[in-house]
Amino acid sequence: MFRNFSRSSVRVLIASNHGLFRHGLVSLFKKKLGLKVEIVGEVTSLEGVIEAIAKRPVDLVIVDYDDEQLNREDFIAHFVSGKGQTRLILVSLSNPESAMLYDRRELPLSQFEAWFEGWQASAEPRPASFGEAGFNHRIRSNRMKHFVVASILVIVLTVLLIFGAGQVRLLPVAASAQAQPIDQLFRLMFFAIAFLFSLIVVFMLYSIVVFRRKKEDESDARHIEGNTKLEVTWTTIPLVIVLGLSFLGARSLAEVERPDPKALEVDVIGLQWTWRFEYPRYGIVSNELVLPVNKQVILYLSSQDVIHSFWVPEFRVKQDLLPGGEEFVRTLRITPTQIGSYKVRCAELCGIRHAYMESPVIVVSQADFDVWVAQQTGESTDPVERGRKWSTQYGCLSCHSLDGSKLVGPTWLGLFGSEVKLTDGRIVIADEAYIIESIRNPGAAIVEGYPNIMPANVGQDLSDERIQDIIAFIKTLR
Repeated sequence: MFRNFSRSSVRVLIASNHGLFRHGLVSLFKKKLGLKVEIVGEVTSLEGVIEAIAKRPVDLVIVDYDDEQLNREDFIAHFVSGKGQTRLILVSLSNPESAMLYDRRELPLSQFEAWFEGWQASAEPRPASFGEAGFNHRIRSNRMKHFVVASILVIVLTVLLIFGAGQVRLLPVAASAQAQPIDQLFRLMFFAIAFLFSLIVVFMLYSIVVFRRKKEDESDARHIEGNTKLEVTWTTIPLVIVLGLSFLGARSLAEVERPDPKALEVDVIGLQWTWRFEYPRYGIVSNELVLPVNKQVILYLSSQDVIHSFWVPEFRVKQDLLPGGEEFVRTLRITPTQIGSYKVRCAELCGIRHAYMESPVIVVSQADFDVWVAQQTGESTDPVERGRKWSTQYGCLSCHSLDGSKLVGPTWLGLFGSEVKLTDGRIVIADEAYIIESIRNPGAAIVEGYPNIMPANVGQDLSDERIQDIIAFIKTLR
């Protein structure tokens, strides 16, 4: 049985044929580790070790690992056989700046002091087989202790992150059936991110604090080539997680795109910088998207100029609008679940007034939707009122002001009958012919001081009658 003893009471027997090994070993204990030992003798063979141990108690036998005249296997076989209670360790002093210790495994000098303390702390009988039973058991126990502490910290940090995120409104209210599977997937991915963040940060900081290099320790750390089991594990687990999330994502996408054969159809047209919504079933054109609650709507999305993107944050889903005609029309399904007012935004940078490309989205009951349809289908007999309506619905007022302020296009205030100077130097009168030409062929007469950005096909959906209504409305703006 080993006795408890202080560092100064350790009795060391040296086995080496090198004269300088003792000097280097003493330097290792005193200068590198600050340990005081008693050198009880020096021998040059296993027989000498056995004879020395028989004469007086020895706590530790240190064998010169670099001494080729010593047969290490003989030393190992003798001490593993349990023929004594003396500790055995092999030391290599081939590097003058550090040392490598061999205790079943290679043990860097930077870890030797902890090894030494662990050996001294135990009063239980242990075999002298390189510390295989006692020391390795302690190492495993220490590793498990560190692992348990770090794991608890990972769990605590993960819970705190999830709780903290729950106190912050990361997403707006979910107002569509499509938002439910998307939000569930978002929450799952956030939980996974919180756990992975905690796993990386906790183990990194724990290692920095607990296993940091001690003062005045300039030795090299243990050289590790790799760990196949660890590499297979950290490759397989993320792969399984990614495949699992891919499956959940595909299932969520299927839920979002689940069709309803009785869905309400709405054509959504995006143009710089406004939205137009057409209801083919009712012949309605509006600059507001009015939808009945709890009824699926299929939107047919297209653009008249550049790429736009339809996005109502409360509905979660988003889709791009592409120019190019019917073959580029895209679809998006939405089932509103909460009555209220929202906004559709363009989520694609589409020009200088991109930030102002918004339109109301109003979700109402089915009864209120029927009333709205009846109101919209009742045509006014006043051409000025109809002109104001067409100007709003077809996006004219997103570029032309009614109060004289300068937007990207000339103001309509006082336009009719006035003189207009063009970029080619001509001066023309803004009569009916000029306004019709500006709508049907926007690039034919560009007003001086304004860019040629009016889409060439802006008037393709306007009938001659509706253009006359717009002209009637412009005439009133004096």
